[in-house]
Amino acid sequence: MLVLVLLAAAAASYRFELGPRWFGLERADPVANPAAVAPPEGLTLPEPDAPSPVAATTDATSPLDAAKVRRALAGALGDPDLGPHVLATVAQLDDASPVFTRGAGVAMPASTMKLLTTTAALATMGPDHTFSTRVVDGGGNRVVLVGGGDPYLASRPAGGTAYPHRADVVTLARATARALRAEGTRRVHLAYDASLFTGPRVDPHWPDDYVPDGVVAPISALWVDEGRPPTGLGRVADPPAAAAAAFAAALGRSGVKVVGDPRPGRADAEAAPLASVESAPLSEIVEEVLTVSDNEGAEVLAHHVGLATGGRGSFADGARGVTRALDALGVPLRGAEVHDGSGLSREDRLAPGTLAAVLSLAASEDHPELRAVVSGLPVAGFSGSLETRFEDAAPQGRGRVRAKTGTLTGVSALAGVATDLDGNPMVFVLMADRVALEDTLDAREALDALAAGLGACHCGR
Repeated sequence: MLVLVLLAAAAASYRFELGPRWFGLERADPVANPAAVAPPEGLTLPEPDAPSPVAATTDATSPLDAAKVRRALAGALGDPDLGPHVLATVAQLDDASPVFTRGAGVAMPASTMKLLTTTAALATMGPDHTFSTRVVDGGGNRVVLVGGGDPYLASRPAGGTAYPHRADVVTLARATARALRAEGTRRVHLAYDASLFTGPRVDPHWPDDYVPDGVVAPISALWVDEGRPPTGLGRVADPPAAAAAAFAAALGRSGVKVVGDPRPGRADAEAAPLASVESAPLSEIVEEVLTVSDNEGAEVLAHHVGLATGGRGSFADGARGVTRALDALGVPLRGAEVHDGSGLSREDRLAPGTLAAVLSLAASEDHPELRAVVSGLPVAGFSGSLETRFEDAAPQGRGRVRAKTGTLTGVSALAGVATDLDGNPMVFVLMADRVALEDTLDAREALDALAAGLGACHCGR
């Protein structure tokens, strides 16, 4: 065996030229080792010059010129498809000071409300915060599945390519089964605890048909797949029970039988832990909520803001918590009416200046903890809710506009950051909340054209 090993090593050394590489004796070869090839005799090579920049540097902090901004917006801003109530603001990115405004007062924000919710979540909990889903000992061969308000808890492992990372009940069940088997337990009763959130699971300020029609799931601290059934169509009626059923099935496949049906219950505060799984960091959750305009995820974050600001995990305390957190950050909230975290409520109202201030704050070097609000904005023509927009009507905005969309029946909004042709960034907010139903798509294209006009201008002084 020793002889065979030595022969194999010698053959490998010869085949792959390991000896010369290890001992610095590698041959000068124009393909394998070009650095060791000497230049021809008589040839003197000059020292390489420092490379010139690919593009000239620009002063990205150049103040905006109000007249140029006005001209960039002049055409599309008067589009009749936007309806009779249009509000617009363009402001400096660094301090949200407006250089252009159109209209006054407040408008229905639709999903641009998520900018407020995610900013408040990052401000109150921090970008590295995670949400834990636990299993604890309930005593007497009883275990309790405890929801921690993880918005992206999944029914099965998603694989290593999923972003953000999803904790899942299969992984939790396997860890729980290992702990139970180590104690000699093979049969348990299962309870589930979703008591972290309180109050109604459906916002009383939403239209009555939202949940029955599958627009949004009942909001809970314990669910899987954001309350969607395995088909992905519609929403389940009882998200905590569905999550417990998925966990029970996974526990059975892991060698521990669940006796009877899972039942709602409460975990003792001092109960011994058996297993847990952690969500992705809050910053990644925020990016996903904004990129895809996730209503359920936004509502869960608002409930957490309610808890983080001294209230309960409810719709009412979540809305109060969001406004308190933003007020503490110095965001102007005059005229604001906040009833949920997603903007699904048609009773929500915001001024464009509020949204502009939130975006400016999130982009500020003074608040790196809020940066995920900006990095989570969809990119025009590339990602999220803007992936298929800015095509025919406004191609010049592709890559130059990042913005949160807002859409309800009769409402179209866009709020984000545009970078002009000279590299000047600016905050913009566009809101139209009296759009005729038949003009919905045309109004959306008009907003895209407005934002693209900012990206395609030379708007600095």
